[in-house]
Amino acid sequence: MNPDRFSINQMTVRQLPLPVLVAECVRLGVPGIGLWRDPVKEYGVEETAALVQEAGLKVTTLCRGGFFTTDGWEADNRAAIDEAAALGTDTLVLVSGGLPPGSRDLPGARARIADAIGVLAPYAGARGIRLAIEPLHPMYASDRCAISTLDQALDIAERFPADQVGVTVDTYHLWWDDRAPAAVERAGAEGRVHSFQLADWTTPLPEGVLNGRGQLGTGAIDLSWWASLLDGAGYTGPVEVELFNDALWARDGVEVLEETVNAFLKI
Repeated sequence: MNPDRFSINQMTVRQLPLPVLVAECVRLGVPGIGLWRDPVKEYGVEETAALVQEAGLKVTTLCRGGFFTTDGWEADNRAAIDEAAALGTDTLVLVSGGLPPGSRDLPGARARIADAIGVLAPYAGARGIRLAIEPLHPMYASDRCAISTLDQALDIAERFPADQVGVTVDTYHLWWDDRAPAAVERAGAEGRVHSFQLADWTTPLPEGVLNGRGQLGTGAIDLSWWASLLDGAGYTGPVEVELFNDALWARDGVEVLEETVNAFLKI
C-alpha cells in the first residue's frame, strides 16, 4: 500500500510513551497517527496537540466516543468531540456500547444508540468533527457494541448529513460478513467512509478475545482485497493499523512499529 496513507493507531504500540511514538513516526516516515483519549489526557490534550503538530504528523482519528448505553454518555461524548477538535483531527470513532445492565433488549439498545447520535451530531458538525460509527464483531454485541454490521451502522448514519455522521470500516470486525462489500460500496457512494482500519484475524483467539487482533499478514483476512474494495468505493483517506495484542505489547515497541510499517507496505 501507499506509505503516504499509513497511520499507526496508538494502541498498536501502547507500550511506547507518546513522545517516543511521535519521534519514531518521524524517523520512519509515518505520516499519520490515531490517538486514544486516555493516554492523550494523561499527557495533556494541548500538549499532545502541540507535540504532533510540531512533528508534522496528521491525527487521523481520535478513539473513542460512544458507550451510549451507559450513564453520563452525553457529557463524555461532548468532551470527546472537543478533544478531537483540539487535536486537529476531523474524526471521532464511536464504539457505541452494548446492552444496558440487566437488559436483553438488543433492538432497544440500538434505538438508544441512534437517538444518542442524533443528540451529538449537530454539536460535532458545528466543531468540524465527523462521528464515525464503528460496527464491532457480533461477539461484542452484549457488552461493547450493539452495532454489529456495516449496514446497521449505515442505517443510523444515513439519518444525518454525511459530514456529521459516517462509519469506520475495520477489517477485523467485518471480514466475515458477505454483505459487507455491498455496504462498503453504499458507504462510499454517500461519502460516509470516515475511517478505514486494518487488523488480521488469527486463531485460536486468546482468552478474553478482546486482545486478539493479529499483525497484518499473519491471519485469515485478505487485506489486499479489502484495500482494493475501499479504493473502488472511492475512499482515498488514511489507512490506520489498530492492533490489540498482548504478545505485541510485551515486545519492544519500536520493533513492533517497524514490523507494522513493513507489513503495511506488503499489502
